[in-house]
Amino acid sequence: MRKAIVVGGGIGGLSTAIGLHGIGWEVTVLERAPELTAVGAGISLWPNALRSLETLGVHLDKLKEQSSGGLHDRDGRRITRWDAEAFRRNHGRPLAAIHRADLIGALRDALPAGSVRTGTEVTGLGDLDADVIVAADGIHSGLRKQLWPEHPEPVYSGNTAFRAVTTYPADLSTSWDDGAEIGVIPLHDGRVYWWASYVAEAGIRHEDPKAYLRERFGGWHEPIPRLIDATEPEALLHHDLYLLGTPLPSYVKGRVALLGDAAHAMPPFLGQGGCQAIEDAVVLAAALSNTEDVDAALKIYDEQRRPRSQGVVRASIQAGKVGPQLRNPVAVAIRNGVFRLLPGALTARIGAGVSGWTPPVPRRPAPPRTR
Repeated sequence: MRKAIVVGGGIGGLSTAIGLHGIGWEVTVLERAPELTAVGAGISLWPNALRSLETLGVHLDKLKEQSSGGLHDRDGRRITRWDAEAFRRNHGRPLAAIHRADLIGALRDALPAGSVRTGTEVTGLGDLDADVIVAADGIHSGLRKQLWPEHPEPVYSGNTAFRAVTTYPADLSTSWDDGAEIGVIPLHDGRVYWWASYVAEAGIRHEDPKAYLRERFGGWHEPIPRLIDATEPEALLHHDLYLLGTPLPSYVKGRVALLGDAAHAMPPFLGQGGCQAIEDAVVLAAALSNTEDVDAALKIYDEQRRPRSQGVVRASIQAGKVGPQLRNPVAVAIRNGVFRLLPGALTARIGAGVSGWTPPVPRRPAPPRTR
């Protein structure tokens, strides 16, 4: 039986383990954290990710399909309307959301017991013995650094972000102001995931983050001030947003394949970071399922994933520049005016080039014969 070691127990690493287990490989996931958990925030799953999870055989019973919403300015004036049914017709699936802890739990439960080893830090490749090693160890990947020691480090996107999950009735929405964005996504259990992202210098922190958010965003339209008030201070997460600004020349070196943020960390302006990691997983599994030649399969993985995922990185950067990172008031007014003129049939198709992707289907091993 072929063996794989996956370094990193996040969304990409666990999805990869599921894919490789499904094609008959023995898989071990090595996670440095003492337990397999996720930050207390949500994640949007676009149709490309939903198709990939279905292909991997992952069932998500805590998924929340999103109903109609819209894009607004800070005063609540509508910029565009988002129609859920039109979105489904154009993208082939709904837009959905889930708490990251629920997603990690579902992925973990899809793996055999004992296949995930927590509290295991990998400091080098020398001690890893497998047919394939998957580096899914995040944006600051130590394995990427070992394989490409001269490659530039991740760079600051220009945005910092607060994220939280709280209990307050709110509909799907995104709101923009000069250099700032606040998004709200309902979850399956009545809670909502919300985030506030804005242009700022890296490294700035606040003694009382909730008080800071009240002061900065308290004048925005409802329910934004009420969401801030309803959020427990300990539920607030604050991170500067980084990306892998210089594309890697390859996602493969020897028998090591980079995946997810380790390969193509991107800003969140298209909501595709986790989705692209899941895509990576199903493509890698499909490539390895169709040939006994591991080197050839890894070459196929690189050829299929690098152009697409790096294209999504570029699109995410561009989406930030014309969207929530735009700061010039005149340019903001022109952008909002143009968006307001777009017909709903057109806005429903935005992003379909990314989310319309269809995953390959890994070839499953034949079941054992019975007499």
